[in-house]
Amino acid sequence: MATGRVDPERRERIIGAALDLIAEEGVAGTSHRKVAARAGVPLGSMTYHFTSMDELLREAFTRFSGEVVALFGERLGAAATPDEARAAVTSLIHELGEGGQRNLVLTHELYTLAARRPEFRELTRAWMRSSRDALERHFDPATARRLDALIEGMSLHQALDTEPHDRALTEEAVARITAPGGS
Repeated sequence: MATGRVDPERRERIIGAALDLIAEEGVAGTSHRKVAARAGVPLGSMTYHFTSMDELLREAFTRFSGEVVALFGERLGAAATPDEARAAVTSLIHELGEGGQRNLVLTHELYTLAARRPEFRELTRAWMRSSRDALERHFDPATARRLDALIEGMSLHQALDTEPHDRALTEEAVARITAPGGS
């Protein structure tokens, strides 16, 4: 780890440490002091790189949502046919649902902030818009919106359930939503 004034990775380590702490202790349990200790940086680095905890939280959740959006783009970008796009959606549901406790907690911590605070709500709106944009490469806007909600809901159920989810059930749900006149 670099020390002193030249440490180009410091800001990124702080953001990563913040995400790890949020996943373990929630937003309420995350402090400048804990993040600095986790990142292995002096406490003063926190205010040097981030004017407030809100700024750090926005940066951390922007990184997290960007990772999920990139996954959407990667999976759906590889699809060349409608059938491949449906298979990509099914895979996304299972991949996100199997992402573990960390992703589940981070998503819901962001949603809780967004429910209470407009500046975080804007971040979730941008995330949803980006997800739908990736889906709209293959599906009309109304179908993309439904699929986005299906991905969110089924991956949440999969993450919280103790039983493995049947891929055939997911495939059927995607097929129903994407069928002409689907619902």
